[in-house]
Amino acid sequence: MYRSKVQGGSVVLVETLSKNFFLYLSKNKVLNKSAKRWGLKLGAAQVVAGVSVASVVKVVKALNEKGLVCTVDHLGEFVLNREEAIESTNICIETLEAIATTGVNCNLSLKLTQLGLDIDRKLCVENILRILEVAKKNHNFIRIDMEDYAHYHQTLEIFRELRRKYNNVGTVIQAYLHCAQKDLESLKGIPLRLVKGAYKEAPEVAYQKKEQIDENYMKLIKQHLLTGSYTAIASHDHEIIAKVKRFCIEQQIPKSQFEFQMLYGFRTDMQERIAKEGYTMRVYVPFGNDWYGYFMRRLAERPQNVSFALKGFFSK
Repeated sequence: MYRSKVQGGSVVLVETLSKNFFLYLSKNKVLNKSAKRWGLKLGAAQVVAGVSVASVVKVVKALNEKGLVCTVDHLGEFVLNREEAIESTNICIETLEAIATTGVNCNLSLKLTQLGLDIDRKLCVENILRILEVAKKNHNFIRIDMEDYAHYHQTLEIFRELRRKYNNVGTVIQAYLHCAQKDLESLKGIPLRLVKGAYKEAPEVAYQKKEQIDENYMKLIKQHLLTGSYTAIASHDHEIIAKVKRFCIEQQIPKSQFEFQMLYGFRTDMQERIAKEGYTMRVYVPFGNDWYGYFMRRLAERPQNVSFALKGFFSK
């Protein structure tokens, strides 16, 4: 209804302002602290699977029963002391043990900042090594999520160090970054999640126009697939998904070499349809009381998400 009233450039302007607004809110430490006291309100309960390990395992089990596999993420941002970093590490380990005990089809995603990257690099590395050892023992896989550009090079540097010893770890490449193709080439053969990118970055380091980002995204997907590398395509864009399907059929790339990924709570009908078509469909399931930054970035990505959140809030 709103789009019918605003045409052309005005729509783009409104969407840009909306995105910038929610990205700004996502970095507000005061609001983040307050959000922990609110609980999963403002619609967040629709996209965050509770605050405990038990709650997220319950959600994963239900998704598995629908033919969907998962990756879970214990949300954590603005980790500014050693105690919080160690606590986050322990929860990641607890999550891996719960996955192994219950037998759910699921792996683990995490951010290096929640393990102490902004406090002490050595501490962060020690924490991720603890997690990787537990994952290795339980035959599980760890995905290191990519964060904003300020942490980009550090994340890749640590990731490359980890890959020298562990093959059960992957990371993420963001298509909106100018350096994405170069870094993708250097990670040939490594399982990667490819995304468009969800942070607000400067024009000097990232494409700003949707058309450019989409074009680069498809280029990266094709490039990684053609090297024989396992590729996770994380997108809710049905056009992108259709293009990937056609490309893989044309190039005779087996379904076992790639998977689609979507966020918990979004486009659930499409998720189940993709799984029924015989593709691996992995759902990214976040949990924990530090949900605020994640939720704000989801609202920033698409204007439709705002009405989705409000609908959930007022239906309570």
